[in-house]
Amino acid sequence: MTTVVLDTNIIIGAIYWPRSTARRCLAGFARRLYGVAVTHAVFHEYEEIAFELQPRFLACNSAGALAWLRLKAWWVEPAPLGKARSRDPKDDPFLACALGSRARFLVTRDNDLLVLGKPFGIETITPDRFLVWLRESRLAP
Repeated sequence: MTTVVLDTNIIIGAIYWPRSTARRCLAGFARRLYGVAVTHAVFHEYEEIAFELQPRFLACNSAGALAWLRLKAWWVEPAPLGKARSRDPKDDPFLACALGSRARFLVTRDNDLLVLGKPFGIETITPDRFLVWLRESRLAP
């Protein structure tokens, strides 16, 4: 099964915007079309940002979505990166998670990650392109 790391902007988009591309990406995970890898640092960032935004979305239960993800995700140890790899040091834990899990994709809308292309052979990809890949991979024999 393909392993994927989802940036915080994808998780938050999936939780708070039900008609978003991010939600469609996460739906593929719920259908077991791929696995999601997380580390403690990555998941902690998901929780921090969801907690910050929760007061703006009172009708949404971010805690329930995060609890589900906590149970279903593959927990991995981050791989050491050596030096900083991204223009934004806050992005490096996502790269360390992707490397530690041997992920195929890092799905993000963050330009600081997207400009890296394929660090360590891991493709940084937008949610739109990831959905195209999911659709095409399901059609392949």
